[in-house]
Amino acid sequence: MTLVKFNNRTRNTAPYFNTVFDSLFNEALNKNLTVNKVPGVNILESANDYQIEVAAPGLTKEDFQINLKKDNLSIWAEKKVAEGEEKDYSRKEFDYYSFARSFVLPESIDAEKISAEYVNGILTITIGKKDESKVQNREIKVS
Repeated sequence: MTLVKFNNRTRNTAPYFNTVFDSLFNEALNKNLTVNKVPGVNILESANDYQIEVAAPGLTKEDFQINLKKDNLSIWAEKKVAEGEEKDYSRKEFDYYSFARSFVLPESIDAEKISAEYVNGILTITIGKKDESKVQNREIKVS
């Protein structure tokens, strides 16, 4: 058994080392992991429709705006902190954000058969298929 003599200076410098390593680690994480604020997307195709699933937790259906312009489907969302909700955090690792995604749709879609639903942090946009390729401009409401 080896005995190590307790050094009072070691105890006093430990918080300093923890702070340095914590700040270096968190700075590296913030630079590498939080840069990408665009949510992940899954696209499914069946015989009757396409489905676009957007992982966007923490939002409400009112935070989304979805537009169809010719063959371009645009999804935009923004979450803002309401006035009076700002707090004095000692550490804050997430924040509200905005994002935009855009998809070029194939000619086989039916613009009248597009719907959107937001459940459990997943926005699902269902796009029906048709034989004709004309697509009209319209806004899609999230339900």
